[in-house]
Amino acid sequence: MIENTVPKPAATSPLLLGNQLCFAVYSTAHAFNRVYKPLLDALGLTYPQYLVMLVLWERDDVPVKEIGERLLLDSGTLTPLLKRLEAAGLIKRTRSKHDERQVLIALTSQGQALRDKAKMVPEAILAASACSIGELSALKSELIVLRDRLLAMTGE
Repeated sequence: MIENTVPKPAATSPLLLGNQLCFAVYSTAHAFNRVYKPLLDALGLTYPQYLVMLVLWERDDVPVKEIGERLLLDSGTLTPLLKRLEAAGLIKRTRSKHDERQVLIALTSQGQALRDKAKMVPEAILAASACSIGELSALKSELIVLRDRLLAMTGE
């Protein structure tokens, strides 16, 4: 009989998958996506499109650059998203009258109307999490602090 000569890792080993914070965040993001998908399918949106719409529902008629900064997306990622939202009739893109280089994104009446339908999304996520609003708010705050520290380390 051949014995396994690979030592078993100690439960405190930093190389155990279960000890990885990044995997906990990654797998939680996948779980979120599973819950979001049917909700957003009902709205005709992908998750990144939903994020763009959230920005526009907060403040309409904003420059592309501002949307990218809010969502931490570069223009190469954001532009195709905006084109799909425009093709769906939810937004319109126009050049700024003050600066022709700047493209402004505004909601159409259809995009504005979608906001009312989307109100069920946060409620459904809260219910699926089985957490209180306070618990989720505290977790979100901690994640934002962590994200900002990590981005600071990368120079962003």
